[in-house]
Amino acid sequence: MAVLPDDLSAALDDELARHPLHRLTQAVDKLSTRYRQGDAATSPILASDVDVAAYAGYRMPATYAAVHAVLAEAASRAPGFEPRTQIDVGGGTGAAVWAAADVWPSLAKCAVVEQVAGAIGLGKRLAAGAKKPVVRDVEWRRGLVDPAAPAPDADLVTLSYVLGELPEASREDVVRWLAAKAGAVALVEPGTPAGYERIRAARAQLIELGLHVVAPCPHDGGCPITPGQDWCHFAARLPRSNLHRRMKTATLGFEDEKFAYVVAGRFTPARPDARIIRHPKKHKGWVALDLCTAADGLKSGVAVSKKQGPRYRAARDVEWGDGWSTN
Repeated sequence: MAVLPDDLSAALDDELARHPLHRLTQAVDKLSTRYRQGDAATSPILASDVDVAAYAGYRMPATYAAVHAVLAEAASRAPGFEPRTQIDVGGGTGAAVWAAADVWPSLAKCAVVEQVAGAIGLGKRLAAGAKKPVVRDVEWRRGLVDPAAPAPDADLVTLSYVLGELPEASREDVVRWLAAKAGAVALVEPGTPAGYERIRAARAQLIELGLHVVAPCPHDGGCPITPGQDWCHFAARLPRSNLHRRMKTATLGFEDEKFAYVVAGRFTPARPDARIIRHPKKHKGWVALDLCTAADGLKSGVAVSKKQGPRYRAARDVEWGDGWSTN
């Protein structure tokens, strides 16, 4: 489970408690309808304080879970990468900053660029009581995702669930702008076919710009998935508090946030031979793995039997998204 830090969880619950539950529920319904209409093709309506609070309650835990999973995987593949600075573009209420600060204790200065003043105000209040000084001291900048502006200049530049809100014609310029001065770029989109296609295009562009894929791919070659036949995505499970369940009129105590992503950097990462791209199928005496490999592209249903001893035991423990050695 990807659990929000205690200080963020408490601050978020306090903010949500300022508003009547029925108004939060109405705002969440409106927001979720917009997301279902087509991968957040337009940015959410945040016209009031209750809209902003509902947005934070509806999306911040899931965004934190996805971004934390992405950055933790990148950190595991680049142990020498210890960013000191981060800029989160289109950062809303700051979920990616909280995630990065948890993954990298090296971070000393973070900034969030966000166009909605209400989101900045809420983000500031949530960060005010943070245990980590780098979160408390975040610089909040009001601004757009604008390739005509000076490029974000930081060791780590993050953009989460924003590409789908931009006009298709501007996305290449945005990716180029994000990468221009970044030590590493992390892009996260919904784990849908459309979200994957946006990440696929951005990944190819980042490689053309001279960056190396840190995660999830085990190589810098072309994506071996045939467009329209499948898509690459992953998932993070997160708990729902009682208040979050009531806001979403949900019954389960958890949810699975599915996402597609790429992290690329100006350094050579320590990549695995392969990535597990679906839930492992565990049978009696053997495990089947669907892999994206550095050497052979896609390999489906790779069998690891009990006769293989330690390798079989390892296969019993791996999960969707983990790396795998083909040797």
